[in-house]
Amino acid sequence: MPGDIKKSKPVQKPTSAPAGKPAPKPAAKPAAKPVSKPAVGKPAPKTQSKPTPQSNQYLGEKQGAKKNKPVRTKESTKKQSMLNTHKLAPFKYDMNEILSASRMDPAKASSFLASVIAKASRISTKEAKEFAKTFLEADDLTKEEYDKICKLLDRYSKFR
Repeated sequence: MPGDIKKSKPVQKPTSAPAGKPAPKPAAKPAAKPVSKPAVGKPAPKTQSKPTPQSNQYLGEKQGAKKNKPVRTKESTKKQSMLNTHKLAPFKYDMNEILSASRMDPAKASSFLASVIAKASRISTKEAKEFAKTFLEADDLTKEEYDKICKLLDRYSKFR
């Protein structure tokens, strides 16, 4: 009848084994290992590739710590006056005003400014002043320009 639901039989798929050979048996599951809990008061065994000495496990020492490692002490150095790098932009602006008014070649003035900034920010303002003094002796700067540069270095410096 058209309204009846027919029940179908389950279809079994043929195995892919050849006709001459018997079908392989399903693999047996390995027996489960019993889980053992460590006794109270003893640390749990650790799985590591290298065995560690017993003393390290119980003394609380770190695994990678080296013994008898020389301790490096920090040498104390006096603070020096250096260029404050947070105020670098206004320093460059003021230096460019001085150098543009000077008789120094613009290409030379650019490298001079970069060297003064590098020396003043990394070594000390004292070194930068000595560097500027060499340009004073070579007649690239006048005494007034040199004094202005020294005042700028003092104004934009801090001890560190």
